[in-house]
Amino acid sequence: MAVVDSGPKGTTAHTDTFTKDNLPPVDRWPEMNWDLEPLRQYPGQLNCAVELLTKAVARGWGERPCMKSGDGNVTFTYAKLDALSNQIANVLVDGYGLVAGNRVLLHCLNTPHAVAAWFGIVKAGGVVVATMPLLRPGELKTVIQRAEIDLALADSEVAEAVRTADSSIRAVAWGEDHADDLLVLARKESEEFEAADTAADDVVLLAFTSGTTGSPKAAMHFHRDVLAVADIFLPVLQPTSDDVFCGSPPLAFTFGLGGLVVFPMRVGASTVLTERPGRPLLEAIERHNATICFTAPTAYRMMLDVLEDYDLSSLRLGVSSGETLPEPTFSAFRDATGISLIDSMGSTEMLHIFIASSGDDIRPGATGKPLPGVRAKVVGPGMEELPPGRVGRLAVRGPTGCRYLDDDRQTDYVQDAWNLTGDAFFQDEDGYFWFQARADDMIISSGYNIAGPEVEASLLKHHAVADCGVVGVADERRGQLVKAFVVLKEAMEPSDGLVVELQEFVKNDIAPYKYPRRVAFVESLPKTETGKIQRFKLRSCG
Repeated sequence: MAVVDSGPKGTTAHTDTFTKDNLPPVDRWPEMNWDLEPLRQYPGQLNCAVELLTKAVARGWGERPCMKSGDGNVTFTYAKLDALSNQIANVLVDGYGLVAGNRVLLHCLNTPHAVAAWFGIVKAGGVVVATMPLLRPGELKTVIQRAEIDLALADSEVAEAVRTADSSIRAVAWGEDHADDLLVLARKESEEFEAADTAADDVVLLAFTSGTTGSPKAAMHFHRDVLAVADIFLPVLQPTSDDVFCGSPPLAFTFGLGGLVVFPMRVGASTVLTERPGRPLLEAIERHNATICFTAPTAYRMMLDVLEDYDLSSLRLGVSSGETLPEPTFSAFRDATGISLIDSMGSTEMLHIFIASSGDDIRPGATGKPLPGVRAKVVGPGMEELPPGRVGRLAVRGPTGCRYLDDDRQTDYVQDAWNLTGDAFFQDEDGYFWFQARADDMIISSGYNIAGPEVEASLLKHHAVADCGVVGVADERRGQLVKAFVVLKEAMEPSDGLVVELQEFVKNDIAPYKYPRRVAFVESLPKTETGKIQRFKLRSCG
């Protein structure tokens, strides 16, 4: 087998060995590809907070705007963010005894202060365990126990959930304006801090999967990985320091961390942080003349109904991830704005995007091609590579890869040193990858393989449909039936006649055997905080 990991290595700064001890055995890691020139330049000793922030100030970017709140009330320059993160790092080390390798829960909304807390943890040598703001105490307790966390930083609006989850945890909130408030404590500290001398292959993130199925897994990522995902995607995105990024994915979702923090800061650009998609995101784009947007397909679909109320003339790029981008949404957004959205494929296990195309290379309906430094193929049950046009499992290699925190499911995701994402794709003759479904979401009805997302894309073309989810349900005669859960647009009423109309519409749009034999009208679809449809919940409805 090829060398598993040829990336830069250094001398670990850890005194807490929890993450090192809970990495999977090296022979269960995927092969890493470090052939791309920028990646080969990483030193063995590397702290990604220093690379992204402290060195940005040293380059002369200190007075550039870095992080802004959507309402415009908070703006941090690179120098201000650097100074505040140093103060927070001093609080963590001097006030709470943080040592390199300690895990710190970061439970937050998308705000500039949350970004400062993230960098403070990393500078202090801590391991960030960021969590979605809507997680309930029971869900947080699982994370706290799995990662063996005893210190948390939390936005005051969501801090109570952390305290309820585990009364023994030291929870430090900001925004409460009392003596123990993180920002009050930080103001008393020096704006200077010598960042921990971490190794490039020290763990910096524990990223918990967002949970479309079962119990979450914790993906372990190194300092070098944070830089690598930017350096392989920026040649596709081609941003400049004048760009203003924006988007709605939570910072705890690695799509949000990359698109709203790492990518813009890698080039000296700025970011507008918002809490919600829809009108709040559109208002932020208009107010701040944002140029690049990162959000989920659902959010782009939500925008379409109200685009005419906003001036989006500043926007030049949109990146979509979290779910596949339906072709009707792509076309409708392009028709309305002139912008061809960049569809992409990424995963928490790989940290960020690894397949995408931009500009003239976009092929509507296709996810795209592997990024520079990434190899991908479609494989059969025995890991054999399938020819163009054949649907199989997606296998990927790049500079990042799956390393679960002490989890037997490592051997499911990594096979023959390839990352198996759990997605069904086919590759065409020109090298483009076309998403079909999650591998476990393929519907087999009367011997036909039917991809639920293809049926969803067809239904979304109908004028009455606002959103939909398609799954297979058990059927004695056919094995499975295609069932669609449909959210109607306002002013549309459910009826038997509309069911038949939708079924005939799909029959005339794609192969007739794929039409939904059952249709249920619902008020909303169950989704994760990252916008993914929880199809396992739809299947449980029968």
